[in-house]
Amino acid sequence: MKEHLAIFNEQQQKIGTATREEVHRLGHWHETFHCWFLRKEEGEYYITFQMRSSLKQDYPNLLDITAAGHLLAHETVQDGLREVEEELGITLSFEELHSLGVILYNVTTDAFIDREICHVFLYLYEGMPRYELQREEVSGLLEAKFTDFYAFCRGTQEILILSGFLEDTEGIRTEVNIPANKPAFVPHEDTYLLQVASRIADFIK
Repeated sequence: MKEHLAIFNEQQQKIGTATREEVHRLGHWHETFHCWFLRKEEGEYYITFQMRSSLKQDYPNLLDITAAGHLLAHETVQDGLREVEEELGITLSFEELHSLGVILYNVTTDAFIDREICHVFLYLYEGMPRYELQREEVSGLLEAKFTDFYAFCRGTQEILILSGFLEDTEGIRTEVNIPANKPAFVPHEDTYLLQVASRIADFIK
């Protein structure tokens, strides 16, 4: 069964539906759900990134939003929480999320045109969840100090130091501590990442 997404015009008005392939081939605006995890420990905040699986068709082995995905034509924004459960094995309620609003995202590559109406959320927590990764989607979770990420997004810091774990195809986890520069991340628009970081900074100040 092909996935069908709601499609929108430049004014974000719904104009119909299309298959996921058509959406990316023709460059239709469509809705996505983005959830960023932010951990607080002893007054310091840490932001979490997923490492995309080597099995992914798009952007394998690159760092990305903690959990994200497309909203299908019949789904509401609240249904986007399934992405968190599917990819990370974490069950959250919508009430546990903090809305960071909508951010428009527009990237064109040789393979597709991606025009997203992103519904962006923050999950703020303490402690460490028991993650169960969807291996065909995610191969690890790593975090950086939020202050460093904010500087990275503003262009005043070129390298992020990430710590966390990577998981092989057998589910064996390895603790890692690695540097990451901009090419290590999915090539999101700079304006998207800066808006996310700025809105998180406003939320926690």
